[in-house]
This record gives sequence, C-alpha cells and structure tokens, in this order.
Amino acid sequence: MQVTFTHHQSAHCENGVASNLLKNSGLNISEPMVFGIGSGLFFVYLPFLKVNHAPAISYRTLPGHIFNKVANRLNLKIKRQKFSSVANANKALEENLKNNIPTGLQVGVYHLSYFPDEYRFHFNAHNLVVYGKTETDYLISDPVMETVTTLTHDEMDKVRFAKGAFAPRGQMYYPIQIPNEVDLKSAIIKGIKNTCRDMLAPMPIVGVRGIKMVSRQIRKWPKKHGVRKANHYLAQMVRMQEEIGTGGGGFRFIYAAFLQEASVVLGNEELKTLSKEMTQIGDSWRDFAVEASRIYKNRSAKEDAYNAIADELLDIANREEIFFKKLKKAIS
Repeated sequence: MQVTFTHHQSAHCENGVASNLLKNSGLNISEPMVFGIGSGLFFVYLPFLKVNHAPAISYRTLPGHIFNKVANRLNLKIKRQKFSSVANANKALEENLKNNIPTGLQVGVYHLSYFPDEYRFHFNAHNLVVYGKTETDYLISDPVMETVTTLTHDEMDKVRFAKGAFAPRGQMYYPIQIPNEVDLKSAIIKGIKNTCRDMLAPMPIVGVRGIKMVSRQIRKWPKKHGVRKANHYLAQMVRMQEEIGTGGGGFRFIYAAFLQEASVVLGNEELKTLSKEMTQIGDSWRDFAVEASRIYKNRSAKEDAYNAIADELLDIANREEIFFKKLKKAIS
C-alpha cells in the first residue's frame, strides 16, 4: 500500500508535517507560515520538572498546538486519535492508508532506527508522516530527513507507544476538511498577537522573563551544583535548543522567514525590517550555543565563562523584549 505524497524537507518536525499534509490536501502553505500562524515560538523554564536529569526548558509550545492553532485560524478540520492498544492503533493507520490518507504521527525518538545514535534518546514529541506499508516496513516521510525512509513494523509499534513524558499513545492526525478559500491575513495577525502575548507574558518562567531567569540561574549553577552537574545542565539546554527542539536560533530563523512572507501578504513593510532583526537575534542564539558548548566540552578559555554566557543570554532576552514590543505595535 502506498498513497500519493510528496516529501519536503523542513527545519522542524511539527511544522514540516503540518505543511506537507496541507500541501498534499491542496492548501499550499509553507513551513514558516505554519509556524507563525500556529504561534510556535515560545519559551518556558520549568526548574521543578527534570528532563534527562536537568531542569526542563522548552523553546516551543506543547506538541500538537501548532497544527491545532493553524487549523483553528484557517478554519480547517483535523482529526486526532489516541489508542490504548497497539492492535487498534495499527488497524486505524492501515484503514487510513487503504483510503489513500497520508497520516501524521507523534512518536518517540529513541527507536527511530534511521536517526544517528547521538540523536536517539527518550523524547516523545517528534512528528512524521506515514504514507505507505509493505510486508515488512512502513514508508515514512520524516520532514527533518532529506529523503523518505522506512521503519519496520516492530519499530513502528515501539515509537508509537514509547513510554515517559508526552507518551504519544499511538497518536495519529490528519486533515479531514479544508475550505476552498482561507483568510491568511486574519490568521497571520492572530498568530503574531498570540506569540507577542506569550513572549511578553508577566510570568517569571515564560517568554523573555523566563530567558532572563535562566540567565540568572546559569550564574549560580557552578557554585550551587558543582561544575560537572552545571556542565550537564548547560549541555541539556543546548541540546533542547539546537538539536532536538530546534528552538533557539533555528526557530528565530523560521520566524524571520514567516515575517518576511507575512509582510507581503499584509502589505506591511515594517514586518520586513523586523524579519531582519529576528535573523540577527537568531545568530546570537547560535553564538550562545557555541560558547556554551565550549564550556561543557572544557574548551573555553574564558576565566569567568558561566557569567559570560549568562550575560549573552541576558542580552538576547533584552533584545527580544524590545523586538516583540515593536512587533505587537506593527500589527495593531
């Protein structure tokens, strides 16, 4: 069984799956547009929740929220299902493939055999599309991969029913209704307002205030936890930011591309200028990741290395605060 489906590579899995599924259904929408309308850019610091033995830091909204918001704002209908048994999950997926429906899945990363070993660990919020099945394999379009790939039936069961935080429980999703006309302008404005609200939220662990809080914590880590643990915390932060979550620089570059597209749709030149500014902020996130990795790989020559990167992060937070205030004004 194989359904008609075109694979497009993307920078981030959930945006890519949403964009690819919608393109397949006749709505030509880019990855940045999905990310912007779906208000994917976010920041939250959860010191009381540990992921891989380090405080949880997320650079994005909860799994599924991006596509749900896109659907809501463009008036599309998506069907989502979770399952209590592997047999029922397989039956539903097979039914979809028989009906020529490529299907999005939320999966765990650990058993994705086509991922390099260093990227395979217990993270359950990855997304991919299944577009076919053979006697031994499922045909997979994973948007972060260059080309299509496969998983054995056994591997598929393992990734769909991975255990732990955000356990996917066999979750599958796919568009079931797309209107002939969509109101991009209104959806873009709603998406931008939502992101500005999140990033400028008055809560100390969310948005730019959350970034400032992490900057303060980084200064304390070596003294409070010892260098080894501090290095592990830093490594985990960079991992969430650049490798798994795409969240730091990567998300800023996608958001900059969204603002560029939005400036054309809305006829708003200011968004084009802000797009360039967001790209520069993205570069600073990348620089922060490089400096941080030098510390935890013990290659940093800086005397006061932890304070130096805390300063870098604080500078990013201050610039983002100014940026999102300007963005909010630009569309009001």
